[in-house]
Amino acid sequence: MQPELSIVIPVYNEQATLNSLFARLYPALDALGVPYEIVFVNDGSRDGSVSLLAEQFRRRPDVTRVVLFNGNYGQHMAILAGFQSSRGQIMVTLDADLQNPPEEIGKLVAKIREGHDYVGSIRRVRQDTAWRTLASKAMNRLRERITNIRITDQGNMLRAYSRNVIDLINQCAEVNTFVPALAYTFARNPAEVVVEHEERAAGESKYSLYSLIRLNFDLVTGFSLIPLQMFSMLGMALSGASGILVLCLLVRRLLLGAEAEGVFTLFALVFFLMGVILFGIGLLGEYIGRIYQQVRARPRYVVQAILEEVAPAAGQAAPAGDVANLVPLEKRGVGR
Repeated sequence: MQPELSIVIPVYNEQATLNSLFARLYPALDALGVPYEIVFVNDGSRDGSVSLLAEQFRRRPDVTRVVLFNGNYGQHMAILAGFQSSRGQIMVTLDADLQNPPEEIGKLVAKIREGHDYVGSIRRVRQDTAWRTLASKAMNRLRERITNIRITDQGNMLRAYSRNVIDLINQCAEVNTFVPALAYTFARNPAEVVVEHEERAAGESKYSLYSLIRLNFDLVTGFSLIPLQMFSMLGMALSGASGILVLCLLVRRLLLGAEAEGVFTLFALVFFLMGVILFGIGLLGEYIGRIYQQVRARPRYVVQAILEEVAPAAGQAAPAGDVANLVPLEKRGVGR
């Protein structure tokens, strides 16, 4: 049966939480009463996550698919691979750490059925550390001003997408991207709902401070040229101010003569300008780096294997037991 609902879940070293996720996710989806499938994408886990995913596939092969990467390519690449492998008309992304309760999926599905093609979620009470909450809110405001993408809670991956938005995303070949923002640019009628948020059931966050900074760099540079334009305007303003300063110093010298005062002020101005220049070089480097990665046209990720139930050919009966659960091994890269 063609599924109406597809759940895409990236998995990276989530051995401690997977069994709890299975115990809550499948009953929550069964209660919705719609045909569904769950696509787990293993993003190069180094613990026992693959074994648990394979075991769950053997238990529920009718609604479970597992995509196995040959390495670690990142959460958003895993989500894109899940989109490529999914067949539902409504797509929902969910983290495997159980901070977003699976029971909240029904809220997003109901909102999509109201006519929205993109539904984000806002955590009612965030169960994160104080520094992470404050940093996230600050980056949300900055990102919205720079990119004009209005996502209230960018760090929450519990989101729903309609089929038409997913088809457009699947046509993109960006090496670095932020999936919710990319979907927002294609959505005609976006919406948001408030959902609950829980503490991690086990384990720890896979996002370090450096990873969060890199993610926000990808988000800002991938969806806006405003940083470059702002820096260009800053350069013009500083050039004008420097010209005025030189003119003032020249007039002062002609009127008052040479002086040795103000040396430290001059040093301060030089150091400030050097900092601005270095910042500008780094910003320009971010954009050039993205161009470099894109023009190499390397595969964004490599799928090592897909665990899925293969339908019998026309006129043939399905084999009994586990024989019907074929595991097609393949190694394919997905790029442009």
